[in-house]
Amino acid sequence: MPDFDERRDHAFDREQESAYWRDNYAKRPYIQQGDTHDDFGPAYAYGVDAFARYPDRDFDDFEAELHRDWGAQRQGSSLEWARAKPAVKDAWDRIKQASNMPPSTR
Repeated sequence: MPDFDERRDHAFDREQESAYWRDNYAKRPYIQQGDTHDDFGPAYAYGVDAFARYPDRDFDDFEAELHRDWGAQRQGSSLEWARAKPAVKDAWDRIKQASNMPPSTR
């Protein structure tokens, strides 16, 4: 049986996640008329990367760190953190659920 880290590393594919969000972002409740994937795509990518960095933590435990670093990670997105956060969390939650990880131990 593969160890936990190996299962986590194979629980998601960044390109597949990018394609998923490109196809589905407009259906999310935080998307407003006129919003584009160009702005939300970097937020989804940031959420995927956040899970890779903090797989065993609850999102709320490290949200302040993500907020602090958003400016450097936004990849051209015009979104401020308040608008980006739901997309970041959405992507993080999707990966967390797919990973079948146990609840946070922190």
